[in-house]
Amino acid sequence: MPGDRHAAAARLTAWADGRVQNVGFRAWVRQKATELDLAGSATNCEDGRVEVVAEGRESDLRRLLSELESGATPGRVTRVTHRWGTPRGDLRGFAER
Repeated sequence: MPGDRHAAAARLTAWADGRVQNVGFRAWVRQKATELDLAGSATNCEDGRVEVVAEGRESDLRRLLSELESGATPGRVTRVTHRWGTPRGDLRGFAER
């Protein structure tokens, strides 16, 4: 991970429930993550949720999580569940899957 990310780096895994597939939600997450200099991916799940995995500075991850939870996203997020972890350092860029 580039820059000072190692100092306060973390890994966030979040699952967004609601009307989040095929409405530009993953592209919105990619744009926000790129603005925050986060690496990771946003992936459609078979159960209709979108899984977001991101690594970077914890403060920036908290900003992303806050935006996900605020509901100010494409589609309609009804619930966000998440967990924190130790960064693996294996993510580069941000991908939509």
